[in-house]
Amino acid sequence: MKIVGLSGSKVGSKTRTAMNYTVKSVTEKYPDVEVTLIDLAEYDVQFSDGRNYLDYEGDTGYVAKTIMEADAIIIGTPIFQASIPATLKNIFDLLPVNAFLDKVVSMLVTAGSPKHYLIAEQQLKPILGYMKAQIVQSYVFIEEKDFYRKEITNDDVLFRIERLVEDTVVLTETYTKIREAKEADYGF
Repeated sequence: MKIVGLSGSKVGSKTRTAMNYTVKSVTEKYPDVEVTLIDLAEYDVQFSDGRNYLDYEGDTGYVAKTIMEADAIIIGTPIFQASIPATLKNIFDLLPVNAFLDKVVSMLVTAGSPKHYLIAEQQLKPILGYMKAQIVQSYVFIEEKDFYRKEITNDDVLFRIERLVEDTVVLTETYTKIREAKEADYGF
């Protein structure tokens, strides 16, 4: 199983901090899972211009291909101005409409206000649904008060991250078994 952790912003540290905890949880609990962390702050991803994702080169091609090859994606995003960052939206624009078909996608959201929890519900989930993702319904919402000096200080948040990882892996395994059973029914 391949999981990509996608830290969806070029600025700030909280989302990356939370994604580091998430990737650590995956590697500790599921050592057989291949996990890759893509922090968009470390890549020079160009704006989508409508080409097929396979036609992009460099960082843009690497990021798009790595996401497309994954079985599951854990998206980490901050909330800026009551919306997802443009860098994350650009990733969605680079990929085909069916990019998340047969993929499990889970979410981790960092925000400065508790009022921003609806952004995942009203913006992110519809985009992922449109792109055919199997969405892990519960997501981790982390507020500013849960961080101190680039560390998560709220034990409940750490527990929710571990649960998100577990739900992502279990759902991915479940959907894989269902698809394999359906394909076996065809008999060729």
